[in-house]
This record gives sequence, structure tokens and C-alpha cells, in this order.
Amino acid sequence: MNVRAENAENIADTTEVLPEEEAEDEAEGEVWTEEDDDRTEETLRWLRGKRRAHRRRRRRDTAVLVYSVVLIAVGYGGGYTARILHSLRISADYGGLGGHIQHTLPALFAVLTLALALIAARDALWRGPVLVDGPTVAWLLAQPVRRAAVLRPRYRMSAALSLGTGLLTAIAAAVVLQVIRLAPFGLALLAALPAALCLPPLALALGAAVECRPELVRHVRRLTPYVAVMLALLAGQVALAFAGHRLAVLEWAELWSGPWGWAAQPVVAATGGPAPGWPVAVVLLAAAAAAAFWYGHRDAANVPGAQLRSRAATVSAVASGMSTLELRAAKLAVVNAGGDAPRRSVRLPAPRNKHLIVVWRDLLALLRTPSRLGRALAWGASGAMAAGLGAGLGGAKGTLGLIAALLCGYFAVGALAEPARVESDDARRSAWSPFRFRTLMLHHAIVPAALGALLGVLAAVPFALSGAPWLLLVMPLCAPPFAAAAIFGACRGPARTDLMFVGVSSPTGAPGPFLFAAWYATGPLVAVGGLTLALHSALSHGADAATAGSVGLVAVVVTTGLLFLAARSANRMVKH
Repeated sequence: MNVRAENAENIADTTEVLPEEEAEDEAEGEVWTEEDDDRTEETLRWLRGKRRAHRRRRRRDTAVLVYSVVLIAVGYGGGYTARILHSLRISADYGGLGGHIQHTLPALFAVLTLALALIAARDALWRGPVLVDGPTVAWLLAQPVRRAAVLRPRYRMSAALSLGTGLLTAIAAAVVLQVIRLAPFGLALLAALPAALCLPPLALALGAAVECRPELVRHVRRLTPYVAVMLALLAGQVALAFAGHRLAVLEWAELWSGPWGWAAQPVVAATGGPAPGWPVAVVLLAAAAAAAFWYGHRDAANVPGAQLRSRAATVSAVASGMSTLELRAAKLAVVNAGGDAPRRSVRLPAPRNKHLIVVWRDLLALLRTPSRLGRALAWGASGAMAAGLGAGLGGAKGTLGLIAALLCGYFAVGALAEPARVESDDARRSAWSPFRFRTLMLHHAIVPAALGALLGVLAAVPFALSGAPWLLLVMPLCAPPFAAAAIFGACRGPARTDLMFVGVSSPTGAPGPFLFAAWYATGPLVAVGGLTLALHSALSHGADAATAGSVGLVAVVVTTGLLFLAARSANRMVKH
């Protein structure tokens, strides 16, 4: 053990993972017997002693991080939170807000539970609840130690963190229910505790099952679009219930069809709604949560070594990208670990004209990765809903709705511009192109602009049927500026971290982070800001030919300016 301890001490101080050839033999085929060679307690005791100083330093870093987050949340968000709660109280007193929210609870809990399950399953594609670092995978699991003693504490830690998050959410929900006069704080908190304590173990068990069984990964990727559609339908039911159009049979089915309804019944009963069998629902929910925790705890010891190695490498890449503010690199690490595999069977006839080759490649990329088109449709639908709500509210809230709709439109068009980002990740990939790099990047704006305009027409159809036919022309005009903003973002280049340290610190903070955020979001800020100014004054008087003309002029100016900046940035990328 002395020789092993000396070797382990050298390995524990590094973060490198063993080469693939050596790692394949370490944890998969254990050749030692637990009766004679088990060194679990001895090895873990030795590691605890060696890592004591590191753990103290990590606790101090965590304490500083928590303090900073709390300070920022209280200092910058406390006033906004108090103002929102005050407006909710006024709305509950005079607008019947509490009753409207009480009607949405069955569908709202279904939305939250399904979203939690989707997040847990997608998270398990690249991280998962059983997460170990590189040295643990490379050295510790290769020693004669029991895997359960190493992996199950990680699962219990994830469970504790998720329960803490659930309790904070329950407290916030209880505060809101008290403010809108639906239930006293104590009763509301007791009613929200079953959901806060039982839904996280269910989600964790789902994540552990996906992480432990690689064959489930394909099913998660395949079912994600259908779950997203289900979420959209449930969100529509929430909106209808808030407006007073309730579906009693569907709500009864939601309350008794699974954990989503069992978790909702205590809250429904506490707020005065019909839930006569809520004690039975709580018992069913607790039993399901206990079984799920036992199931996930058992699966935690059986996660394959290959899964642990890939997740450790992915998390390390994501942490590196976030620490250097290279958000694109962090996103690519996640996408490569859990993204959709391209469909190689999809084909398109190649064009004869070289000026259509980029359009052909972009369309082929979208057909082979339909999830991008699905995200664009989802963002487009969200933008249409935000625009409709903003038009109905009017005033300052209407302006916020317009900004939210334009942001959703940018994200919809940006989802279609992924080929440009892939091209700019490494300028050497453009060697296939018959064009210069800047011309190539400008050609990448054609497909997002055209498909974005088509999405704009589809989003404007309900408004046209409601008496605003000019929106069929106005909304598609927003697509070219968004496409130009996406191309400019793709040509942005490495992160300007030097902007974080620009300016003089003051009691309210330094301007560096805001300057970096403005640099990072220059494209959408210009596009959304310009279109907001053009649309706000025009739509307040109704959409007509003058509105279309003004929006078209602004769209041309913004698109031209952003494409010019994108071409300059593309030139700098090639020179460097």
C-alpha cells in the first residue's frame, strides 16, 4: 500500500485523464476479489487526509461565490422583486389575479413536472447526477475499491442539492400565494412541500437511468421534440385556464394521472380548489419518490466507466469555456456530448451554379439536423404569443411584450444560422468554398433570412385574420436584420475578456462586465433595438402601408450595417 500511496499522491495532484488505451482496462474488468483485496476504507481514508486542504479551499471559494450571488440578488434584484410582489398584490386585490392563477394550477404543475423531467434527461446526456472528476475516474476507480462507495455519495450529493433547490422554490411559491391572497404562508408552504421534496428524486432517478444505460440516449434524443410539443400544448392550456376557459375533464385527468397531479393536489386544496382526495395523492407521491430514490441510488453504482470518463471530459471543457467566457466552446462541448446525430441519408441535388452552393449546404445541414428547425418553430411561436400579449396589454407592458417577441424572433432566426457558426469556429474549414471567407459568411445569411421570413408570415397569420393584414408584410421584414445579427455574432471572434477590466470601480460596481455583455450582444442589441423603435411608434397607431414602409427602411439600414460589420470581422478572423 505504501507504493500505491506514493503513486496515488503524484496522480491526485494532476487533473489529466489517462489515455484511452489505459483507461479502457481500469474499471470495466475488475480482476480483484472483494473478500481478499478490498482496500476501499483504507484508500478513501488516505484520500480524505490528502484532500483536506483542498476541501477547505473549495469551501472558502464556494462561500465567496454564494456571498457574491446573494449580494447581487439582494442588491440588484431585491427592489425589482418587491415591486413585482407589490404589483401582484394590487392585481390580486382589484383584478382577481389570485383566482386566475388558482385555475391554472393543474396544468401548471404538469408543465413544471414535464419540464423538470426533460431537463433531467437532457442533463444526463452530458453530465448526469453521478458526476466524478478526471482523477477519480483515472486512478481511484482503477484501485481495488468498491464502485458503490465512490459513486453513490455523488448521487446523494446531487439529491441533497436538488432538494435544497426544491425547498427554495417552495418558499418562493408560498410567498407568492400569500401575496396574491390565495393561502397563508404557513399553509402554502406545507402544501408545496410534497412537490418540493418528491419531484426532485423522481427527476434524479430518470437522469441516473439515462446515465447508467447508454441505450436510452437515443430514445431521449428522439423523444425530445415530442416532449417540447407537449410542453407547448400544456402551456396553451395554462393560458386558456388563466383566461377563464377551463377543461374540467382534462384537469381531473391531470390531477390523478401521475406525480404531476399528485404534487398539485395539496396546493389546489390549500388555495380553495376542488381536490377532495389530496391525502391519497400525497401518499402516492411519497411512495413514488421513495421508490425512485432507491432505484436511482442502486443505479448510481452501475454507471459504466466509459460514461464517467466522457462526462468528466465534457464537464471539464464546459468549465474551461465558462471560466474564459468562451460560451461558444462550452455550448459545443455540451452539444457534442448530447446533441442530435446528423441524418446522413438525407440528400439534395447539388446545384450547377456556384453561387447556390452555400445555400444548398445550409439547407442540407438543416434537413440533417431537424432539431434546429424545431427550435426555430418553437421560438417563432413564442414570439407570436409574446406579440399578441403585448398588443393586448398596451402601454409599457406592451412595449415589453414587443421586445420579448423580437428577442424570440432573433433566437428563431439564430437557430437557423448554425452553419455559419460552425464555419467560423475554424476558418480553415472554408477551404472547400470558391469564395473569399467574408463572401462565404455573407452567403450564410440567405437561408436564415428566407426561412425566418417564412416563419414571420406564419406567425402573422392569426393577426391578419384578426384584422391586421399588413402584419403579413411587417413581421417577415424583421427576419433579415436578425439573420445579419446572427452572422455578425458568428464572426465576432475570440472573447474580448479585456473589456471586463475597463473602467474605474465604484460603489455600484465596475462597468467592465456591462461592456463585455454589450460587446457580446452587439448584433441582437442593434437589430432588436432598431426594430423596436420602428415598430413601437408605428403599431401604436395601427399597422398600415406607412408602417410597412418605415419598418422596411429600418430593416434595410440595420441589415446593411450589420453585414458590413460582419464582413470586416470576417476579414480580421482570416488575417489572424
